[in-house]
Amino acid sequence: MGQTPSVQYCAVSHTPVILLADRSQSRIDEIASILESGLSDCVDWVDELNAASIAVAIGGDGTLIRHGRQCAQANVPLVGVNSGRLGFLAKFNAATLIEHRAVVFATSPNMIQSLLIEVQINDETPQIAMNETVITAGHPFRILELGIAINGNTAPHIRADGIILSTPLGSTAHNASAGGPIVDPEANSIVLTPLAAHSLAVRPIVLHGNVDVAIEILQANESTMLMIDGAVQCPLQKGTQVRVRRSSQALSIVLNPTYTYWNALVDKLHWAALPG
Repeated sequence: MGQTPSVQYCAVSHTPVILLADRSQSRIDEIASILESGLSDCVDWVDELNAASIAVAIGGDGTLIRHGRQCAQANVPLVGVNSGRLGFLAKFNAATLIEHRAVVFATSPNMIQSLLIEVQINDETPQIAMNETVITAGHPFRILELGIAINGNTAPHIRADGIILSTPLGSTAHNASAGGPIVDPEANSIVLTPLAAHSLAVRPIVLHGNVDVAIEILQANESTMLMIDGAVQCPLQKGTQVRVRRSSQALSIVLNPTYTYWNALVDKLHWAALPG
């Protein structure tokens, strides 16, 4: 018979916790019910984010990104519970969160502060990105020309199908697929990665996290678009100014004490795995 995992019991005091879950989905509702029962000796469930000390979000990466922005604005640490296939951002499943509940819901759980970026179009209200912002060519897919300035210093124009500006946490997403570097999630940096640049000399670059990047759209298509975390879409045209910089907000992510970021890179992204 297999060994039963060691169980950690909670202190007398309970932590106010909000459960962020779309319970119209049967799989997520099932996980939510398991957590409500399994964490009952550690937490007091609350209904409002501003009343919570910790938020537990159930879902895949897209769900966690959406809730992560909300948690950052409310300054509430996030615990991610995976219900999807990859779930790279989630540090727990239902069983491991219940197993480690005494540590996770302690007064000072082990957390990282994840840098977020602020994206502003012209003089509009800035929006927050947890993973990345992407400028993409759009129909009819002619090449874009982008003027770049870094901390007020003019850089060469980039002719490409677009550009990605990624946080360290988001470096394993669209950025990595486009050939950008994987960056430690605790690094103070922003990654600039061109999409299909017209010159081989245009390479991804890791910038300091306090950098101010200004982008002017010099040549656009009818459907050129700026996207934030794969969801928010903003049309762009020639002459549009885009500004990207570090947000004053950061996201606190509660860590799994027995499963690290490097475990996730190997297990979920198969980092450095041999072919075949």
